[in-house]
Amino acid sequence: MKRVLLYGAVGGVLIAALKLIEYQHFVRAYPGEVYGGLVAVIFTAVGAYLGLRWTRAREVVVVQEVVKEVRVREGGPFALNTEALRELGITPREHEILGLIAEGLSNREIGERLFVSENTVKTHSARLFEKMSVNRRTQAVQEARRIGLIP
Repeated sequence: MKRVLLYGAVGGVLIAALKLIEYQHFVRAYPGEVYGGLVAVIFTAVGAYLGLRWTRAREVVVVQEVVKEVRVREGGPFALNTEALRELGITPREHEILGLIAEGLSNREIGERLFVSENTVKTHSARLFEKMSVNRRTQAVQEARRIGLIP
């Protein structure tokens, strides 16, 4: 609101200045249409400048710190039990979802991270639970850690 008032006041001052110049110096040399055109050009230039400046897209940087806990077994770093993966018939996507479940993410968060729908995550989770013979997410994580599918 303040900017609009300021813009109007500046325009009024410019018109008054032009009228003063017109009456003092150029009243006989140039017709009034020239001054009207000059005011229009000035307002157009100032309006375009302010419009571009006020509507300029601003870049916002969001920094998010993610802390990830990595568990190391007593015998050394984690080694994936590929044989258990093969025996259970767990697909790479199901294994990826199992790891995200172990991180504590909800179905919605997993879907957002993998760019799939929440229903797709539910379908993969149900198939994973069936293959692992478990009923809950916590059971799936415990069983996966026990057989070496996740750290």
